[in-house]
Amino acid sequence: MSTLISAELVDLDLSATTKEDATRALAERMAARGRVTDLDGFLADVAAREAQMPTGLEGGIGIPHCRSAHVTEPTLAFGRSAAGIDFGAQDGPADLIFLIAAPTGGDRDHLSILASLARELMREEFTTALREATDPGRAAALIAGEPVPAEPSAGAVDGAPDTAGATGTGTTPREDTPREDTPREDAATDTAPGSGEGSDGDTGAEGIPAPPGEFPVRPGPTPESERPFRVVAVTSCPTGIAHTYMAAESLEQAARADGIELSVETQGSAGFKRLDPAVVAAADAVILAHDVEVREKERFAGKPVVDTGVKAAINRPAELIAEARARAERGERTSPLPSGDGSADGPPMSAGSGAGDHFGIRLRTWLMSGVSYMVPFVAAGGLLIALAFALGGYEITDAPSVIEQFTWTDTQSWAALMFQIGGAAFGFLIPVLAGYIAYGMADRPGLVPGFVGGAIAVTIDAGFLGGLVAGLVAGGVVLGIQRFKVPDVLRGIMPVVVIPLLSSAIVGFLMFVVIGQPIAAAQEGLTNWLSGLSGANAVLLGVVLGLMMCFDLGGPVNKVAYAFAIGGIAVSAPTEANLQIMAAVMAAGMVPPLGMALATVVRRRLFTRAERENGKAAWVLGASFITEGAIPFAAADPLRVIPSSMAGGAVAGALAMAFGNTLRAPHGGIFVVPLIGNPFLYLLAVAVGTAVTAALVILLKGTRGAQQAERAVETVPAP
Repeated sequence: MSTLISAELVDLDLSATTKEDATRALAERMAARGRVTDLDGFLADVAAREAQMPTGLEGGIGIPHCRSAHVTEPTLAFGRSAAGIDFGAQDGPADLIFLIAAPTGGDRDHLSILASLARELMREEFTTALREATDPGRAAALIAGEPVPAEPSAGAVDGAPDTAGATGTGTTPREDTPREDTPREDAATDTAPGSGEGSDGDTGAEGIPAPPGEFPVRPGPTPESERPFRVVAVTSCPTGIAHTYMAAESLEQAARADGIELSVETQGSAGFKRLDPAVVAAADAVILAHDVEVREKERFAGKPVVDTGVKAAINRPAELIAEARARAERGERTSPLPSGDGSADGPPMSAGSGAGDHFGIRLRTWLMSGVSYMVPFVAAGGLLIALAFALGGYEITDAPSVIEQFTWTDTQSWAALMFQIGGAAFGFLIPVLAGYIAYGMADRPGLVPGFVGGAIAVTIDAGFLGGLVAGLVAGGVVLGIQRFKVPDVLRGIMPVVVIPLLSSAIVGFLMFVVIGQPIAAAQEGLTNWLSGLSGANAVLLGVVLGLMMCFDLGGPVNKVAYAFAIGGIAVSAPTEANLQIMAAVMAAGMVPPLGMALATVVRRRLFTRAERENGKAAWVLGASFITEGAIPFAAADPLRVIPSSMAGGAVAGALAMAFGNTLRAPHGGIFVVPLIGNPFLYLLAVAVGTAVTAALVILLKGTRGAQQAERAVETVPAP
């Protein structure tokens, strides 16, 4: 097996000035070595990863990386920039650039070595040596953890030897490399007091060895006042190659400096070994540094938890440890109930929104959590109601209950059944929205007051706005209750008795007596305003909704517009304006993927082979009202794709409102066209929006010049 890095993959005089150019320059070295099969496809994957979160780190380091189907084997390229390149780090540009490429099915051994490199980047002596390296061969050997050649040998590329010839495979990690699929074997002893100078490094306090991944063992009981503070941590990031392990190393360094006993579980690409349950039980606090959901999070129930993003652990580990200690001293405890099935218990939309994020990010995450759980109810209930209208007409709303009257051979009975089942599903929308907003804020203890507040919002006709407010209030009340220090004897009943009882009573009082009626009045005013929209005002609303639907292609802004539309139709008697808004929102949401698909057909030469393949799928996704089908294009070229999509979406939304199109179904795309008012005009609105998006993206991409377009074609032959 060839090496991860060699002299040919090192550029000590990187001349690029932007991160895109730097990434391309290093990726071209990979492609020349046969490590990357589709250069532009790989760069699109790197850009998509970069769009999730900047890869610049404090200390002048940039680590663009991704998993890609266009990578043949795990590979690392290194570039050093004299001027520095902006990779989004808070302290300025990066001069050390590491491009990490991993195949989608990368083997575990190589990914472990890449993970160990990520840890090495947190050591100042390592980065200093790279900044002082004078030839590519020495830099490659240093990065690979191999013996550094004293003198460049003859025949080396760029005046330096290729380290592949020096070591054969080059896959043997440095001797001090920890096992990256487990908590570091020396984590306990490194963090124990006395493990520094004068210690053999293999024993805990009193010279008794500490088993891998466990806290040091001491003979006899240790007085509580003398026992070091103990922390367990979990780190994870979307790719699981770099940030996961850098965060672990950063936390371990800060723990050693502060005399803290720390054990870290890295949930990365090289796999992970769960923390010993005894270690978790003995811990005084927990740090969860993650940008994807922590697996088996329920293990830490009853512990003080600091929940934050992975970059916070890299940039300010000492603050997180201090915050964990402070929470433990205040007696704060989390109180989720064990799931019993080993699954993660956090809401999927809450990943990465921890205490270190500002309020706007956390608020968006909480709202997205509620909307994400509500959407399946909308889809099921809305489509059933739409089918009921298709079978039985709009008079089906007056049908008697199927409990009292149902005939197996009567179409009207089946229509009534579908309508009443759909209505039952719609009855959960507001409680589910409120319950899971509170869940996103306060975990499982927020569910009961959230659902209660949502149900009250339905009772007092506070509608969608009432559900939003009820969820936020419920989550806030639970978080407030959890801040109180309670005796140990009460901690066991807090999550199942005390918190549900107190929080439900408080939220119910607020919704019924204090804030519920003003919200209901606001909801009624908004509904009346929408019902009165016509002419130019309605078209303007269509433009705004179209822009929102296409701004982030399925992200938070898109979901706000969608939730606004379905909130209007999720009532027993939606107005004409409500139905028009739903039609405009779906028309706009179909445009981005359809527009990109059309563009790949009209001007193939402007797109890579990977993008053309994505374009084939985008036809189906767009027709099905899945706006996310345009994300691969936006990730590769956001400055051209997103404005084009917004323009087309705005046109489609405006035309749908101008044509007076209506829609009762909340989803379905072209598959629910028979249920749309004025369906031919509706399809015209979608077609015009699609054409606008395709025309603009072709025009904007054409400004890159014939040279770049030709290079994209030459790099990847047309199929």
